[in-house]
Amino acid sequence: MDTDVREPGGSRAAERTDGHTDEEAARHDDAMRAASAFGPVGVIGAGAMGAGIAQVAATAGHAVTLVDVAPGAAAAAVEKVGGALSRLVDKGRMPADHATAVLARITAAQSLRDLPNCGLVIEAVPEDLGLKRGIFAELADLQPSTTVLATNTSSIDIDDIAADVADPERVLGLHFFNPPPVMALVEVVHGERTAPAYVEHAVALVAAWGKTPVRCSSTPGFIVNRVARPFYGEAQRIVESGIADPATVDWILRERGGFPMGPLELTDFIGQDVNLAVGTSVWEQTGRDERYAPTEFQRGLVEAGRLGRKSGRGVYAYAADGSVEGAQPDLELAERLVGGPVATDPLARTLAMLVNEAVDLVARGEASADDVDTAMRLGTRYPKGPIAWGRELGFDRVARWVAELDAAYPGGRYRPSPALTDGSLT
Repeated sequence: MDTDVREPGGSRAAERTDGHTDEEAARHDDAMRAASAFGPVGVIGAGAMGAGIAQVAATAGHAVTLVDVAPGAAAAAVEKVGGALSRLVDKGRMPADHATAVLARITAAQSLRDLPNCGLVIEAVPEDLGLKRGIFAELADLQPSTTVLATNTSSIDIDDIAADVADPERVLGLHFFNPPPVMALVEVVHGERTAPAYVEHAVALVAAWGKTPVRCSSTPGFIVNRVARPFYGEAQRIVESGIADPATVDWILRERGGFPMGPLELTDFIGQDVNLAVGTSVWEQTGRDERYAPTEFQRGLVEAGRLGRKSGRGVYAYAADGSVEGAQPDLELAERLVGGPVATDPLARTLAMLVNEAVDLVARGEASADDVDTAMRLGTRYPKGPIAWGRELGFDRVARWVAELDAAYPGGRYRPSPALTDGSLT
């Protein structure tokens, strides 16, 4: 554990002889009580997400069974978890005996029938509706009626996944972010048929694991993957239309907006194919709403095999050491664009659409304003939540920006949310 832990006001938190602070020990004890009350946890899928979720649950004190149908996959994932725990020990962030105990709680298995009776089963298999639906139907038959059945899907509708489950009130989403042991955010997603008591139960358990839960309904993309769409889309459209080059757009969003990465370099980091797939999923699930339409710019990159860092070239070209080659921002152009007309100002244009999207989601009752802001700060590391940013800029001002964009680019993408001006968020 890190030893320099400070309480509010700057005083050093009390430390114990076992290397934990009193605050850390209290959190650990809370998690252990929750684990004891909730019982074993099953995790389906031994990829990076499944292995990470298994590590989180085992660290919180649960006996975990990690299942993957591929021979040896679950055992290999347990070994990887062991390596991750060893690195934490080497860095002084976990006592060695704690790491040994965590790893001992994880068991590898190859069949859903190998699961014990669990308090919770979390599915983390590839984003294939048919695959997920079949797993949940089988789990519903094999597990007690009291078992919470959760999916780690990032975008598929919860009710669609639960379609073949006789008691869909116990099916919900627990969307972890990658890597699960590090990322604090978990979206707790309810379908129309999910019982509120199960949602509250899941929220309490996730909090006991030391994560930050946010509640949302099963809207396409949930909170983060829906609200973030304009961050990528506006940058792509600005480059596509010749307003500015990628390096200049990224510089503006980083240096003037405070975002940790520019939107174009971020899609290269994520993978253009991955980012396009998520965006396309949201677009399809919203009835091909123009607001979420993928760009020809990004489609062209994917078709050309320019997938980003992993392929050596995406928006940018990358050297063998991963550094960007030959991309310098035009600072004079950046100075002219920022503060100018919103249609050609990458920062104002992006902020207007982020705020507009977030306000719309809250107005539809799909998540609270506080949960939207928390999700975007923790899930994407935005410097401010979009609702808070809207309040700071002034919702009337944002409404004018979006109206200007709608006039400049008619067709529906830039339609202003009525909630920007109806006073509901002031």
